[in-house]
Amino acid sequence: MTKLEGNDRWQNKMLLTDHVEQYEQMYGEEGESKELTDVRAILSNEERTMVRDLILLPHIDKMLSKSMAEIEHSGNVLTKMYLMAGRYIQNSISKDTWALQKELKRRNVRFISDEQNESILYYKVFFRGYQERFGIMREVMRSEISQSLTRYTFELGGVLKDHLK
Repeated sequence: MTKLEGNDRWQNKMLLTDHVEQYEQMYGEEGESKELTDVRAILSNEERTMVRDLILLPHIDKMLSKSMAEIEHSGNVLTKMYLMAGRYIQNSISKDTWALQKELKRRNVRFISDEQNESILYYKVFFRGYQERFGIMREVMRSEISQSLTRYTFELGGVLKDHLK
């Protein structure tokens, strides 16, 4: 019930039909603002996670490339094995990056780097005609990268176990 309902004073006021239509489009039948409840105007948690992962994956790939270059120049006996494992993980990262890019494109979500603070990286996320600022702290990036590398390593371990059986 709105403030005007039950108030006889407002019943005899003239209201243009354009204004009634505009009010109904904006607030609907319930009187609740559609702008606040419009699902398209909010980036879902799943989409935020996908954007975060797509930001982190190139960093992981760069870290792996550096580590593989160091291993290649070392005199370690297991150099070939480490390089094969690194290539497998890089291949998995490439597949995940491609899948995330495809899914975000399907959902009409894209992002660009905005600014870098001492401890926070900011990105502008454009989605379905809206824009949002997305920030990620460097410490969070480090922990997420560590978790992702652990997940990829366990995936590799599972593949190796399957081949040994």
